[in-house]
Amino acid sequence: MSATTVRPPRSSTCSSRPASAWTFTVDCRPLAIPAFRRMWAASVICAVGGSFSVVAVPTQLFTVTGSSAAVGAAAGVSFAALVAAAVWSGALADVMDRRTMLLAADLGLALTYAALWLQAVLGGRSVPVLLVAVAFQGLTYGTVLTTTGATVPRLVPAELLPAANSLSSLVRYGGSVLGPMLAGVLVPVVGLGTLYLFDAVALLAVVWAVAMLPPLPPPAAGTEKGGRGASAAGRMLAGFRYLAADRLLVAVLAVDLAAMVFGMPSALFPELARHVFGGTAGGGTETGLLYAAYPAGVFAAGLLSGTFTRARRHGALVAGAAVAWGIAVVFVGLAAELWIALVALVLGGAVNFVLSTFRTTIIQAHTGDAVRGRVQGALTVVLVGGPQIANLLHGSAGAALHGLTSAPLHDTVGALSGPRVVICAGGLLTVVTVSAIAWAIPDLRRYIAPAPAPAAGPVAGLTSPALPGDRVSPAPANRARAGRG
Repeated sequence: MSATTVRPPRSSTCSSRPASAWTFTVDCRPLAIPAFRRMWAASVICAVGGSFSVVAVPTQLFTVTGSSAAVGAAAGVSFAALVAAAVWSGALADVMDRRTMLLAADLGLALTYAALWLQAVLGGRSVPVLLVAVAFQGLTYGTVLTTTGATVPRLVPAELLPAANSLSSLVRYGGSVLGPMLAGVLVPVVGLGTLYLFDAVALLAVVWAVAMLPPLPPPAAGTEKGGRGASAAGRMLAGFRYLAADRLLVAVLAVDLAAMVFGMPSALFPELARHVFGGTAGGGTETGLLYAAYPAGVFAAGLLSGTFTRARRHGALVAGAAVAWGIAVVFVGLAAELWIALVALVLGGAVNFVLSTFRTTIIQAHTGDAVRGRVQGALTVVLVGGPQIANLLHGSAGAALHGLTSAPLHDTVGALSGPRVVICAGGLLTVVTVSAIAWAIPDLRRYIAPAPAPAAGPVAGLTSPALPGDRVSPAPANRARAGRG
């Protein structure tokens, strides 16, 4: 059985609007699909009300221990658990009903937050208990990220994937800004324990949205080449072999990893604010503005997603956006004034939104449904691991160069302090690496998304009926190659 997608009714309000109404605004066409609309609406609630633990967990750990080392240990535990969950759940998502997996993962995450709330109410001060809870949080959240990425292509047709991914990114980035800000305001009012309870309650909206989905069983192709008949390790290895053999997927992941590892200098923002832009020691307005500029650019691009989501040259957009991000980072390093650096970061955030939208779209549309879960697992590892590696590399390089460039050896050289040299070098490395990948793997720059398939009727013989109002149609034949779902 081929993969299935849920097609919006022809009477969709978004799809019927005149061009002038959506050209420069959010592309909301996927919201005409009831299943996606429910999941997206639930994600809006959870993006803000379900992200309080981002502040609550490190705050509680530091309060209990008085040491930032405990906060760092929790981050390491969460990262390791999330990576393990991404790889494992990706293999399971190719042989299990993805709706069932999402339900289990979201319920598990809600129960984890409820447990954190309970231990806070009881006055718990055990660091091992908190670390165990953090590990469960990483396991369940990694499963949610991976399985959701493999589920979206079953809910929307290929031509709407860019718009669907841009809507999801808009909510994710908006929530990552508003959630922690609101949590900081609420902590002295309601206490840490209540923040965990808010997270658990917010997740119930996601549980409801997932429960309303039609069953999403694995395709029949999942029984072959590392499918249901293979062991879990065999399925994971088959997924990695599939990924390594596909030049386009390798190129997309390599470009994304290069942009994140070489071109994400956020670890140097405090030093840049202090020594270049005259900020106060220990933080200040300059540091806050540097950290806020990038997500502001991302969010602004999301509000204007209608300007690019209908484009079909997805590969060229991925490579071009990554190069543009590298150039923006160079301008950040060269900026003599704070406002120049902020403008460069805002523009960089905007092009990175384009990069992330089409990176995810290519991976979802180009991958056969029989291995989509495992490929999404690899993408989750890149998304989570890239910024961690970037922080390590930029922080280490900045510290190493600080002493070498602090003395005014030459007017030009002396003008570039340690963090500025590292930031400029990272931006240039991004441009050079991405350009080399695009030149070496022409599949990337030549990739064009398939044209929208003509409307089709319901699939005959589906054993899993869709919800009322959710019309199910076969995925376009050119979305999956023979033998790959």
